[in-house]
Amino acid sequence: MTLNDLYETILARKAADPNSSWTAQLLAKGPEKCAEKFGEEAIEAIIEAIKDDKAALTSEAADVLYHLLVMLAARDVPFDDVLNELTRRQSQSGITEKASR
Repeated sequence: MTLNDLYETILARKAADPNSSWTAQLLAKGPEKCAEKFGEEAIEAIIEAIKDDKAALTSEAADVLYHLLVMLAARDVPFDDVLNELTRRQSQSGITEKASR
């Protein structure tokens, strides 16, 4: 499964009965709750990285990616837009890109 596939599955869950899936439940709670969950998962990933627990970090990283995509879907941000932004940034150095913000 690619991240694109996962994003398409998440989008399909937006119209699903919240009793039918965790994703539908999360999306039904609104964008703010989706953002909160993303933040929680990011913190958990940071903790595992600091502890140097590779297996736990791998699991938390998967959670972070999933919740990022849910957050994007909750705010109707196409995943392709994020990928296009990464492509755009690839054409310049990170130092130059950071300075332009």
